[in-house]
Amino acid sequence: MVELASLGTGQVGLGDLGECGPGCVIEAGVRIFGAGYVRLGSDVYLGHDSFFRAYPDGWLEIGNACWIGPGCVINSFGGVVVGRRVGIGPGVKIITSMHQGADPDKPIIDRPIVAESVKIADGADIGAGAILLPGAYVGNNAQVGAGAVVTGRVADNDVVAGVPARSISSG
Repeated sequence: MVELASLGTGQVGLGDLGECGPGCVIEAGVRIFGAGYVRLGSDVYLGHDSFFRAYPDGWLEIGNACWIGPGCVINSFGGVVVGRRVGIGPGVKIITSMHQGADPDKPIIDRPIVAESVKIADGADIGAGAILLPGAYVGNNAQVGAGAVVTGRVADNDVVAGVPARSISSG
C-alpha cells in the first residue's frame, strides 16, 4: 500500500515556477503542484480556481499569450505542451495518464499507470468543458468544440465536436 501524504496547498506565486515570462497572471484560487516543473511564456493568463499538476518527467509548458479559463484541470504526468496564442475554455480537463492492464482480479487503481503527452499547437482553441485524454494532439488553429472528448489527433485548421471528438468542418 502506498503511504499517502499531503501535496500542500498548491498556492504559489510567479517566482515559484520553473520559468515565467513577463506579463503573466495567476488568478485567485489557482493551485499549482510541482511548480518548479511549470514553464510559462509571456502574457499567460491562468483563470480562477484552476488546478495544475506537473512532474519532473512531465513538465507543463504553456507558450506566449495563452488564456486558460477558470476551473481547468491539467495533470501533466506524461507532459503537456501548449503552443502560442491558445485559448483553453472554462472547465477544460487535460489528462496524460491512465491505469492499464486487464487483470480482472486486480482493482483498476492497482494496475500499472501509463502516460502519454498531450500537445496543443499554436493558435488552437479548446471549448468549454472539453476533455483531452492521454496522447491527444490538437493541430495549429484547430478548434475543439465545447464538451468534446479528444482521444487522438486533430488536424491543423480542423473543427471537432462530440464524444469521441470527430471532424465537423475543416478549413
